[in-house]
Amino acid sequence: MQTGCYTAIITPFTEDAVDYDGLAQLVHFQIQNGITGVLAVGTTGESPTLTWDEHNRVIQSVAEMTKDQCLCIAGTGSNNTSETLSATEHAVDAGVDAVLLVDPYYNGPSSLEIRREYIAPIARRFPMIQIIPYIIPGRTGAQLLPQDLAVLAETFDNVRTVKEATGNLDNMRLTRKCCGSDYMILSGDDGLTFDMMTDPQILAAGVISVISNVAPRAVTDLVAFLRRGEIAEARKTIAALTPLFELVTVKTLEKTPYGEVVCRARNPLATKTLMNILGMPSGPCRQPLGKMTKNGIEKVLTAVRRVHADNPEILAPISEFFNVDINERINTPKNWENLSYSSY
Repeated sequence: MQTGCYTAIITPFTEDAVDYDGLAQLVHFQIQNGITGVLAVGTTGESPTLTWDEHNRVIQSVAEMTKDQCLCIAGTGSNNTSETLSATEHAVDAGVDAVLLVDPYYNGPSSLEIRREYIAPIARRFPMIQIIPYIIPGRTGAQLLPQDLAVLAETFDNVRTVKEATGNLDNMRLTRKCCGSDYMILSGDDGLTFDMMTDPQILAAGVISVISNVAPRAVTDLVAFLRRGEIAEARKTIAALTPLFELVTVKTLEKTPYGEVVCRARNPLATKTLMNILGMPSGPCRQPLGKMTKNGIEKVLTAVRRVHADNPEILAPISEFFNVDINERINTPKNWENLSYSSY
């Protein structure tokens, strides 16, 4: 894999059908803005609610569009090794450069089992592509540990990269210690990319980003600044992007007849809401994800207005590519009137 920025691309829908024309626009937008690679059908791409036929077609489409333009990673992981083998075979036939294997969710295998019964069979069957374990215990309830990553790296030449989304810097430091200096750690958390790339005990090589769906040039530039050691420029870019990074998960306090509750709008809900507001192909999320609350919409609007006011260059590529007026999109209520629930 290459160092850089990879976009975990959303899957746009028209009502409940995949919008393949919209997907093509989004991929070409990414390529035009210098992205290192595109991840098709990750969590951000709503992999849990796509059928396998949709899943495979999205990967096929993205692989074709990115060929000779940028790298393509396919999300083929599941909590069933047989399914993952089948999905990976399809992805390899489609011509992807790597596959992303999320830790098996819900059935909760141990790290030993994840290594021996999940990652190893796929790495062994498909030595021609890179296998990227995706560690995100907050979603999966399971975790492939640094020690087992190191065993995999010693055993298979094609398991030399990890997407790290534990949020635990000590875990990342242990991964570096166990796996060595030439092992590639990619941030799976936009907001931690700076820390992960500048910490001498982690030295991440880049990010698989959510926010690069709307700011591919800026996030790509951020990674490039950090790779070159241009910390002052990186800090400026981080400051400009932080309001958007805070939208990956949006928490609001909502009133019910029985007391207040915390509502969490998890990725990709806020990102797709923002993309709808900005006039980009997106459509709704697929159920059981639904809509944001009105308070959540206000957080999205506050963030995007701040970015546009303080650093208009961040969103300028959207205006140019999709031929939209950013100022009009973020200040005209009709652009978000159907994007939230009318009440809690």
